[in-house]
Amino acid sequence: MATAYDIPEVLDRREGPYGEVVLRRHGELLQIIANGCFLMDTSDGRSERLLVDAALDALDGRPLPHVLIGGLGVGFSLAHATGNPRWGRITVVEREPAIIDWHLDGPLSDLSREALADPRARIVRADLIDYVNETSATFDALCLDIDNGPDWTVTEANDSLYSPAGLASCARVLRPGGVLAVWSAKPSPEFEGTLRNAGFQQVRTEEIPVARGVPDVIHLGVRPG
Repeated sequence: MATAYDIPEVLDRREGPYGEVVLRRHGELLQIIANGCFLMDTSDGRSERLLVDAALDALDGRPLPHVLIGGLGVGFSLAHATGNPRWGRITVVEREPAIIDWHLDGPLSDLSREALADPRARIVRADLIDYVNETSATFDALCLDIDNGPDWTVTEANDSLYSPAGLASCARVLRPGGVLAVWSAKPSPEFEGTLRNAGFQQVRTEEIPVARGVPDVIHLGVRPG
């Protein structure tokens, strides 16, 4: 476990299509930094696993639902989804080539090797916003974890995902009764209101207590149908 006195070691630094992406080792932890903003590390994963579980629990018991995971990150959500036989197809959309490379043959491969070998799983290299606007595919659940939350995005363009137009795009690719689950580093009552105004039902927020500060949360909504 990292201590306050450890100096992070940069394992890889790349200029990607949306700015600089860095993979660091801090003690035993691996960390992803984007444009100087801490995104995630390998310390816990409880909230990433809840993202997947909460979406599945909110579905209506349909067999082998197809889930779209927005953001590969350190691979916790993907690994947890492939560990559950109740999921059908598992599609991961990731826009950063570096992060995909770190999972395929880099330092993060130990966390995701078995998950990537699962025949249900595939990775799509694309910007999530472009993908939900353009794809003809439909899904039973969207599990989105591409920012630190609706109020704290990694890049300014990501704001549009949490707008009425962005939520309409999410609803478009969801099958009737499908679930939208959005990870956030803090609760966002304003986003809950936007979800309701966009027509999502059964809107609620599940909290994940943390040692210090405000809890991580999962915002959930169901497409009518």
